[in-house]
Amino acid sequence: MAEAITIARPYAVAAFRLAKEKNALANWSDMLNFVAQVVANEQMKAYIDDPKVNAADIEKAVLTVASGKIDDQVTNLIKLLVEYRRLAVMPDIAAAFDELKAQDEGVLEAEITAASQPSDADIAGVVKRLEAKFGKKVEASVKVDPELLGGIKIVVGDTVIDASVRGQLQQLAYTLKG
Repeated sequence: MAEAITIARPYAVAAFRLAKEKNALANWSDMLNFVAQVVANEQMKAYIDDPKVNAADIEKAVLTVASGKIDDQVTNLIKLLVEYRRLAVMPDIAAAFDELKAQDEGVLEAEITAASQPSDADIAGVVKRLEAKFGKKVEASVKVDPELLGGIKIVVGDTVIDASVRGQLQQLAYTLKG
């Protein structure tokens, strides 16, 4: 079976184009993320995955929960996903949509992993350097991983900057092995 993102990407692109055309990227992002949360809920997920439940009942359940929070176009997307048994990829569609939205707005997502909690000033400094390097606005999320021993590891899209002690030790070991 194809990876979920491979299935989700065309839906996300179509939704993005429609939302961009209607100048409603933020609204669509909110609606898609809401539906993604509904679909990812453990009880709803079990209901959707139950082979005894027919597509019409799944559609009705999701649309009932989402009533008033989504527009007709997102309703149609849900109906389409249910019809083709692809509702489970909704979280991937929302994530891909948000990625396209961020690219369109010139924003990059950065994941900063540190051995201990960095100060706000340290984070601001790293973000400023990343913005200078990539020439775009950077929104950073911070995680703490004590296994890094020290330093930080930064992931921006496909770019990985590993300035951690653990990463340097791994690089040294690799070099010594020849």
